[in-house]
Amino acid sequence: MLSTIPKIENLRRFFQTEATKPLELRRQNLEKLKNLVSDNQEEILKALKADLNKPELEGYLEIAAVNQEINHTLKHLKTWAKPQKVKNSLSQFPSSAWVYPEPLGVVLIIGPWNYPFSLLITPLIGAIAGGNCSVLKPSEFAPHTSRLVANLLNENFPPEYIQVIEGGVETSQELLREKYDHIFFTGGTSIGKIIMAEAAKHLTPVTLELGGKSPCIVDRDINVSEAAARITWGKFLNAGQTCIAPDYLLVHNSRQEEFIESLMGYIERFYGDDPQNSPDYARIIHEKQFDRLCGYLAHGRIIIGGQSDRESRYIAPTVITDLSFDSPIMEEEIFGPILPVFGYDDLSEAIDYINSRPKPLALYLFSNDKFKQDQVLGRTSSGGVCINDTIMHVGVNSLPFGGVGESGIGRYHGKYTFDTFVHYKSVLKKTFLGDGNWRYPPYGNRLSRLKPLFKFF
Repeated sequence: MLSTIPKIENLRRFFQTEATKPLELRRQNLEKLKNLVSDNQEEILKALKADLNKPELEGYLEIAAVNQEINHTLKHLKTWAKPQKVKNSLSQFPSSAWVYPEPLGVVLIIGPWNYPFSLLITPLIGAIAGGNCSVLKPSEFAPHTSRLVANLLNENFPPEYIQVIEGGVETSQELLREKYDHIFFTGGTSIGKIIMAEAAKHLTPVTLELGGKSPCIVDRDINVSEAAARITWGKFLNAGQTCIAPDYLLVHNSRQEEFIESLMGYIERFYGDDPQNSPDYARIIHEKQFDRLCGYLAHGRIIIGGQSDRESRYIAPTVITDLSFDSPIMEEEIFGPILPVFGYDDLSEAIDYINSRPKPLALYLFSNDKFKQDQVLGRTSSGGVCINDTIMHVGVNSLPFGGVGESGIGRYHGKYTFDTFVHYKSVLKKTFLGDGNWRYPPYGNRLSRLKPLFKFF
């Protein structure tokens, strides 16, 4: 078994030299990372293709997300890392109050297999910007991307600063035995619980980017064609293996038949008569996931798709109706190209069902009715909400991305990524001038004279 202990100790010793703290060195390392991504773009696309049959454009979206994050961070890093003077209390006069962003130390970043490049590298950008040392564990289920990332980072950064460690479950278990200053994990809820339990042994703070059953409500007041196009894309992107993909639809009964017809039309328009031969359609990551998804196909009525091929790990874009909310497909996140459709008559019943389940990572609403938009926003809780579109909210740097409840802990993207990997240290600066004796014993009857002043503090 791989021994990680010496490597972790080396990173901690390096961090203690304060070599990671100078702002200019952080910028240089971010620029180096940016150049590595740019210079190896074709290799990244090939690795994503080999692991997931990811179409070139979808692979490029991963690269673009990383570049956007690096550029945004470089643009604002000086401001983010600068100590900020904050409003002070009159009771502390004369003094000044400050907030100092300081690095956490040594952090562990565990990446997923569905977006094995961007969801591993994006947290690293924040870790570098924050002045930390980093250990990265790519997913073993995306071996080509894992090997490429390991080669790129391990060959271009000192091992005591950034280190990629490949391996399977045993490697992860050994890594988690060590003490870190933060653990950032992207993946499923069941593994997230294990990560949190191991982190608790060292009181290590965690960011858990998980998932859940993200609902999509389709109101009657919509542009059916536009809504169907955006939902089709968001659901079947990466063959449905996206943590914020619409997991199931709640369609107003008055528009359900029309909407499903439009949905079917866009599936054919996007992927052709035989999606298995489409160059724009990904594959399921491994056979265990494939078998789990195929088990769902035995329930309900398949109105489009349903074809599968285990050898190539292909499952067609599939839409299922005539299901009950107790169906097996509604028990856990689907994370694949199968879309259940349910009807509703009143928005309140859709909201009540959503609220009866764990809080999702994303919630989608298609409606032009502002009152209904406000109703959904006010009565539901989710990691994020996107109105009249799917997935796209994840690309806004100024919006925090993260879950709530069982869909995750913590947030990142843009400044929120930087915030995740620093501690905001509170600092009060005082002089030796103007120190009254009001706080020192013996107190005597001083309280009666001070009470009228306390209302100003």
